Amino acid sequence: MVGPFRHTARVAAWAPSVEGIREVFHAHFTDHAYPLHTHETWALLIVDHGAVRYILHRHDHGALRSVVTVLPPHVAHDGSAATSHGFRKRVVYLDSAVFGMDAERLIGPAVDRPSVRDVWLCRRLHHLHTTVAMKGEGLAVESELALVVDRLRKHLRHATAPPRRHDGKLARVLRELLDARVVPGVTLEESARQPHTHRAHLVRTFGREYGAPPHRCLTQRRIELARRHILAGSTCAEAAASAGFYDQAHLTRHFTRLLGVTPSAYARGRR
Repeated sequence: MVGPFRHTARVAAWAPSVEGIREVFHAHFTDHAYPLHTHETWALLIVDHGAVRYILHRHDHGALRSVVTVLPPHVAHDGSAATSHGFRKRVVYLDSAVFGMDAERLIGPAVDRPSVRDVWLCRRLHHLHTTVAMKGEGLAVESELALVVDRLRKHLRHATAPPRRHDGKLARVLRELLDARVVPGVTLEESARQPHTHRAHLVRTFGREYGAPPHRCLTQRRIELARRHILAGSTCAEAAASAGFYDQAHLTRHFTRLLGVTPSAYARGRR
């Protein structure tokens, strides 16, 4: 059921038909190190074994078994095992819409405090994963998700995110343009024309705001789209074409570097 990659990674992935959940991902990595990347979604991480060392927005952090790690969308981070034994994790990727009007305002507090120490929240998130893995009915998954989101919002909503600089708004315009044109892509000239600014300034501003250059963020959006196609039953070649990659080899190179498994192994881990 689960495909190995160099005998150091095992993965399983679900795309439950529940509004708000983009993907549920379980993995056991021995020596894979995530490169710096961003997500379009919120990622809620539980570590079941070992520990993860990661950088979020240029600050060092650690993901441990006793906490829920919250990685907000559009903020660069990496990740690697903190010990030679690797780590086992479970992640649920949530659309920003589940947080309603608070979604954008909660990003800042999540960047400042990505580790949430809450036994009740850990238990509820565990129940959510268990319900998905047991193929629980939609109402059961929706109920667990509602409790998780409500609790997490309470942890984050009272903190005030720092005000955005004008340059930050320019970077957000480019990010929204990239999100809207994942498959066809966008040129730097088109990007600079949108916010009416110099191209070099826009690239520097984007990297300062999101921790990664625009082209890398676009590639990561395409990988996320390819993952959705694979979970929906597409072949790896079909997923590559549908997500904007040149061919399957192009997808495989970027997919493996980010996730530590090939698209084929990821597809074998599909549940």
